[in-house]
Amino acid sequence: MAYTVGVLDEIRSILIQIGEDPTRNGLINTPKRVDHALRFLTSGYRMNPEQLLNSALFDVAYDEMVIVKDIEMFSLCEHHLLPFFGKCHVAYIPNGRIIGLSKIPRLVDMYARRLQVQERLTMQVAETINEKISPKGVAVVVEAQHLCMIMRGVEKQHSIAVTSSMLGAFKDNQNTRNEFLNLINRH
Repeated sequence: MAYTVGVLDEIRSILIQIGEDPTRNGLINTPKRVDHALRFLTSGYRMNPEQLLNSALFDVAYDEMVIVKDIEMFSLCEHHLLPFFGKCHVAYIPNGRIIGLSKIPRLVDMYARRLQVQERLTMQVAETINEKISPKGVAVVVEAQHLCMIMRGVEKQHSIAVTSSMLGAFKDNQNTRNEFLNLINRH
């Protein structure tokens, strides 16, 4: 992996600013590790939905709800660069086209591996599915714990933020929405 000298210097500078010695044994390789971690945690910027999904769109007559639930996800809060993590639940009702099931978690990862707010992440997943296959409806629910709320600020260790984006039939039809919510809450 090619490291950017400027980035490594900035990380060393941060270590000095917080009172650490970047030349001590445990910190010598920290700038490279942080650079590597940040590149991975923001790798979603180097992906796009077309490349991710276009090879996995299929014409199918199936017209019932498709759900992929409990998708583990993690992201970095754009405000503090601290992680938030949890589960994403995605559903759609096909309208002649489906997405390969494994591509849905990959889509979640693509958007999660960017600097994010949970609300935008939720919307981006729903809107991308809606744009790519024009289903009868899309529903996305994200449940996450935010280290910026747990480790600092309000320090609420057990709080969980829940966001949803409902489009089409999930927004317009309460029965459809309820079916989705009931199915994702089954264990």
